[in-house]
Amino acid sequence: MPYRPKKMERQVVGGILRRFRNWLPRHGAGPPQDNLGEVVKEPERAQEHCLPNFAGGQHFFEYLLVVSLKKKPSGDDYEPTITYQFPKRENLLRGQQEEEERLLGAIPLFCFPDGNEWAPLTEYPRETFSFVLTNVDGSRKIGYCRRLLPAGRGPRLPRVYCIISCIGCFGLFSKILDEVEKRHQISMAVIYPFMQGLREAAFPAPGKTVTLKSFIPDSGTEFISLTRPLDSHLEHVDFSSLLRCLSFEQILQIFASAVLERRIIFLAEGLSTLSQCIHAAAALLYPFSWAHTYIPVVPESLLATVCCPTPFMVGVQMRFRQEVMESPMEEVGDEKDILPPKLQEDILESLGQGIKGSQSYFQQKILEYEERKKQKKPKEKTLK
Repeated sequence: MPYRPKKMERQVVGGILRRFRNWLPRHGAGPPQDNLGEVVKEPERAQEHCLPNFAGGQHFFEYLLVVSLKKKPSGDDYEPTITYQFPKRENLLRGQQEEEERLLGAIPLFCFPDGNEWAPLTEYPRETFSFVLTNVDGSRKIGYCRRLLPAGRGPRLPRVYCIISCIGCFGLFSKILDEVEKRHQISMAVIYPFMQGLREAAFPAPGKTVTLKSFIPDSGTEFISLTRPLDSHLEHVDFSSLLRCLSFEQILQIFASAVLERRIIFLAEGLSTLSQCIHAAAALLYPFSWAHTYIPVVPESLLATVCCPTPFMVGVQMRFRQEVMESPMEEVGDEKDILPPKLQEDILESLGQGIKGSQSYFQQKILEYEERKKQKKPKEKTLK
């Protein structure tokens, strides 16, 4: 006998329909971009997912950290280490100091989740990704990361700029990381006044803008405007990577698995893709939130998490696929039963309103591009 959704599950399904209808008209045709606690209520509605929402007035961030790779005393491996911290906190109580030490001790692992086997490089594509750290009291902090090669010549090791905040606003912090990256090309000393000004500024309310004044050598004084979306409902998530990587049917299967509180593993090579997809998948549960283990990017040293018998939603880099596949997991196969066929059709139709075909807009464009390349090949040979 097919499973009949209860009232709570119908609310969740209504949430996913509303989310995609709101998001797709604005983002369906756009390119993918580099770019979680208790549910906190906004005026007249609850904040989706499990990232806290802020009306404005709070600090933008708690820390700016630079995490670099340092060679271990023994062997050829490297160890991620915090080499810069702003602000430096002093006169902390014993409990606060212990909490800070735990937080700062965990961050380097998540900035370099792909292990310690690195070698100096001359080229490295920048990556923007995020991770989530859960405190003992259940509150969560988000790490917004930009990994790139430092300025210089010759082979060198990548470095990570990491902003720790309890605010979920990925688009805004991606722009802040752009400014940090621009200044890091000049000097670390140029980053400090910018971040100091940012820390002194109040986090804007939805739809509002905060303007920062910043001086850059050889460029003069710049005014940087940071604007929050008017609808803060979707500011902490970007669906483009999820729609680019998965078919609509696969997204429905992930949604049903999350509602059924299953163990869900996302596999991708790029850290940006991995973190964006898992944040988007968890956001589908609105107005409810994922209350179990949630690790958008699992460091190599924590891969044993996938052996946990309780529900989890984690992201693992493709290079660790073999280790993950060895853990005892299987597809139950009842995911389609939680949604009535008519409701599934409505969701697929809603997804299709913003993106043509059964595949995502981005997948279609890639296929069209490859087809055009094939058609051009004979002409190129004739010209030669």
